[in-house]
Amino acid sequence: MAYPIEVEGLKKSYGNVHAVRGVDFAVQAGEVFGLLGPNGAGKTTTVEILEGLRSRSGGRVSVLEYDPEVQTREVKERIGVCLQSTRLQEKIKVREAIELFASLYIRTVNGKDLLKRLQLWEKREALYSQLSGGQKQRLALALALLNDPQVLFLDEPSAGLDPQARLEIHALIEDLRREHRTILLTTHYIEEAERLCDRVAIVDEGRIVALGTPREIQDSTHAPSMIEIGCAQPVPGDLPNWAEAEKAVIDDRRTRLSVTSHRPARTVVEMVKWLEANGLELADIRIARPSLEQAFIELTGKSLRE
Repeated sequence: MAYPIEVEGLKKSYGNVHAVRGVDFAVQAGEVFGLLGPNGAGKTTTVEILEGLRSRSGGRVSVLEYDPEVQTREVKERIGVCLQSTRLQEKIKVREAIELFASLYIRTVNGKDLLKRLQLWEKREALYSQLSGGQKQRLALALALLNDPQVLFLDEPSAGLDPQARLEIHALIEDLRREHRTILLTTHYIEEAERLCDRVAIVDEGRIVALGTPREIQDSTHAPSMIEIGCAQPVPGDLPNWAEAEKAVIDDRRTRLSVTSHRPARTVVEMVKWLEANGLELADIRIARPSLEQAFIELTGKSLRE
């Protein structure tokens, strides 16, 4: 199998509204692949087509070598899906939810072990309405993992959760990556994509406007890097013009320098040489490259949540 997920020229229209306008990407086995984009960009529509929940208007998609629109049953037996919003009956118990969903698959893992893994065993007799937001999301992930899927689709897996619950979900996703499962996730959180994703595709108005590792996309931006250097002694005199550097600033104590540069590696070498030539001891150094969020705004002209 070349790629567990392949998308070529995918299109989806609703009358005169074009939600997806010719999307192309492939997800490698064992990869965490992120779809980033503002509201209405076409992320959820793309994922729902891959899950077999929505038909496409054009193009080709393949999930584990199946066409999800035609071979829907075969796909659903082998994938796990955690939707943007999972709502169960308020009075169903956690244990009952696991038993119900397990009955829908030909092959399942041990539900007891799954609840223990997701820290829900102590809540097995609790009603769904009694669970916290983080517990409900962990239960949704448990249901998505019941059939031991090769491919997982996670649509906004930590949306609306408090910071602690979000970190718990991140830890679970990192565990799943270590198991070499293939994961496609959508997210509104830039830091989530930077932490979890091996590669990301930035989607805007139904098209992919950038694709690569978070670092590759960050490096493609026109925004400069910020270099901060701390010195053990005050810096005397005026600052020189270092290679590729601009906007040099020094603090009131004259022990901390900061400059912006489009070629930070070259600028740092020049700055360190200058410090040594002037007998100044380097105390610390920090390079802040353009963030994925800066690249996103530069590419789309929008914030992620617009």
